[in-house]
Amino acid sequence: MPELSTPITDQWVLDRRGPRNDVDPDVPYAFLVEKEFSHHGTCDDVATLFLTNRECPYRCLMCDLWKNTTTDRVAPGQIPRQIRHALDRLPPARHIKLYNSGNYFDPNAIPTVDDPDIANLVADFDTVIVESHPNMVGKRCLAFNDMTTPEVHVAMGLETVHPEVLPRLNKRMTLADFEHAVKTLIENGMQARAFILLRPPFLSESEGVEWAMKSIDFAFDIGVECCAVIPTRAGNGATEALASLGHFTPPNPNSLEQVHRYGLSRENGRVFVDLWDLQHLQRGSDADRAMYDRMNRMNLTQQIAGADDA
Repeated sequence: MPELSTPITDQWVLDRRGPRNDVDPDVPYAFLVEKEFSHHGTCDDVATLFLTNRECPYRCLMCDLWKNTTTDRVAPGQIPRQIRHALDRLPPARHIKLYNSGNYFDPNAIPTVDDPDIANLVADFDTVIVESHPNMVGKRCLAFNDMTTPEVHVAMGLETVHPEVLPRLNKRMTLADFEHAVKTLIENGMQARAFILLRPPFLSESEGVEWAMKSIDFAFDIGVECCAVIPTRAGNGATEALASLGHFTPPNPNSLEQVHRYGLSRENGRVFVDLWDLQHLQRGSDADRAMYDRMNRMNLTQQIAGADDA
């Protein structure tokens, strides 16, 4: 495991950031409808909203979501206004994701007083998916579940179960913290999703694949219903700094497909891979396009595609 001359702290991460993007607290910074294979076994439309709010208080080493956040708290009523703005412009969908660049249950990101209005806005959906740091799964999460008609799923960053890498991500979370959050969700009738990084900093390509697989195993073994594997990317300042020191290289798309196939072979729950940063494969060689199409097909069917499938 390579060493750094200085420890990774909040300040280390902040010192390497670039500028934020301009955002409007009355409008989500992005929204769309996408297809997703549901936990009920159907491929459904999902309304995905990227809400604009104050950034997450955790300065995770690999995170770039702060780019589309505000520096101040949004006012009560602005988050419901953002949700209405998006839903008024999107076609109908069965499920809704309220992603907010951090933690839904952080009152500095989404005011707690807005929860009843938000619950009312999502009442006609089958499922509402929010994201949170495991350490923020508590009383507010349980109260939101009690007031919400759809099934509540909480997506949390597991990242990696590597015993040396996880502490170096500045996430301020242990595997025990993650397991406790999953147990709390399940005991209260909710489902847990896990975000898993493919090749986080400090790992080689083969190690990245190995530990992504081990992370999937851990997640399913403790009751996670869905794993989303995300290729670790550059672009937040900190990862570029580590790359310049030889501590980070983005993973190969072939590794992503390998991990995807492994996760689906477990048959313990849904496994998705994040293809948003791999659009260039669709403009590449025949082999690149076929790889992208296979992974997209596996996302939408949760079935392992043959090597010649497109």
